[in-house]
Amino acid sequence: MSLHDPHHYVRRVVLPSGKTIEVVYFEDQEQTSGSAPVAATPAPSREDSITALHVCGACTSSLVYPTEWEEAGVTHWEVTLRCPNCEWAGTGVFEQHLVERFDEELDRGTEALVRDLKRLAHANMEDEIERFTTALADDHIVPEDF
Repeated sequence: MSLHDPHHYVRRVVLPSGKTIEVVYFEDQEQTSGSAPVAATPAPSREDSITALHVCGACTSSLVYPTEWEEAGVTHWEVTLRCPNCEWAGTGVFEQHLVERFDEELDRGTEALVRDLKRLAHANMEDEIERFTTALADDHIVPEDF
């Protein structure tokens, strides 16, 4: 086997959207012996003190969401964030564990929105039923309405 035969390894990556993909990395044997991956891992572009990506650094709103993201090395993600409260937007490179926590926070926010939507839909339906029964009782609805 030649020293330049490519070798590869597969890594499962969970995207912030929740989808899982398999990323195939190719390495030369020379690089494998030096244990340096082909794709160098970039250093994070924001401070290490960031602990929650969903919190805006400008106004401290907890409504920050991702507009774009892509893998930036083996253990980092480049994420573009936006705050709807103060209109701040920025891009940074963050470690996998921080992006995973962000994804979990986004899931919690989505679940809260879905719960609120269901409650609102239920309340609207109750209101419609009440108006319908009142109109029916007051003879405002006749067979020709159907």
